[in-house]
Amino acid sequence: MGKPELDIGIDPELLAQAKRLGISIAGMSETQLRLHLQKVDPAGAEERARRWAEENAQALRHYRERIEAEGAFGDDLRAW
Repeated sequence: MGKPELDIGIDPELLAQAKRLGISIAGMSETQLRLHLQKVDPAGAEERARRWAEENAQALRHYRERIEAEGAFGDDLRAW
């Protein structure tokens, strides 16, 4: 009896980085691949994080402004 096939989604950018570095992704989840790439290619991980922050800067700014104006969810329930 053979192993069943499973389709999983993995960020194409991570796949390209793994291929460029010659890393086999067999048996890895996206999270495992991401963690492994952070160890073996920290500059690549930093570049992805920088791009993500740049692409989401407006949403992050709006979120921070809302928290400053309205407080965080549950602030009124905290005893500390």
